[in-house]
Parts: sequence; C-alpha cells; structure tokens
Amino acid sequence: MKLWTRTQPLWREEFSVRAADERYVTRRQFGKFLVLTSLAMFVGNVWIVVKSWLRATPRLPAQPVTTLQDIPIGGVKLFRYPGPEDACILVRTADDAYVAYSQQCTHLSCAVYYDPRSNRLECPCHQGAFAITDGRVLHGPPPRPLPQIRLERRGATIVAVGVSPGTEA
Repeated sequence: MKLWTRTQPLWREEFSVRAADERYVTRRQFGKFLVLTSLAMFVGNVWIVVKSWLRATPRLPAQPVTTLQDIPIGGVKLFRYPGPEDACILVRTADDAYVAYSQQCTHLSCAVYYDPRSNRLECPCHQGAFAITDGRVLHGPPPRPLPQIRLERRGATIVAVGVSPGTEA
C-alpha cells in the first residue's frame, strides 16, 4: 500500500526551472532579507557600543612643567606632553592664571606661537589664529580648536595632568 505519492520531484518544488520566475522576488524572501539585514546592523551597533564602554581611557602621567617663579606674566614656556614628540605651549596670562595647548595647528600641524600684542595664539603658515582663553579658532583655515593641556598647581609648581581635545564652540 502506497501512503504518499508525489506528482513531481522535490527539487522542482524548491527550485524554479522557468527563467521568467527567477526574476521575481517573493514578499517572503524580501521580508526575510530585510529582517536579517536589520538584525545584522543592530548586532553591529551593539558591538560598537559595548567595545566603547569596555575600552578604558588611558590615564596620562602627571608631569611638572614649570614653577611660577620661572615664568613672568605674559611669558611663554614650551614643553613636551604627554610624549616626547608632543610639543605644547604654556602661557601665563595673569598672576594666578595660566593656560596650555598643543603647539600643533589643527590645520596642517604647523607650530603655533603666542603673540602678546594681540593676546592670541597664531599659526604663521596660513594666518590661523586661536583664542588664548579656550583655544577656539578666531580666523583662518584651522578646522577645530587646539587641544588643551589640563594643568594643576601644586604649590609653586605647575603640573600637566591630561589633554582635553579641542571642542567646537
């Protein structure tokens, strides 16, 4: 006794042999594609977020830069922080006020210098200028502010303790 009979082979049900039918995508196939693609993108975004949460930000070492007696008001001190290849500039703007920035211009990495007459940091390569108070771009081609070196006063010594990236105002 035969319980089950097939009229056509299984492969003919699964695969279309007519070329005209192969051009069309069924709603089911399209929906499956959208769901799987969306799931893959979601998993990728979750992976990026988890990696950024788990990545520890490196703590930069504290490094003495100068003492208050060594630098007059309006004076400049050049130093290297956090590494020996990272040039920085410190400016004492008042009796108890001082700021430090990366000395590399954010346009083409030319060395910036302090101009006491205009009270700003200037880039001689393309006439870019940065505010001495917060490192923001005043004019010229630099696309973003200078990274600021975080400073602490420990007694009479000024110590570099970290780097804050330049942010748009």
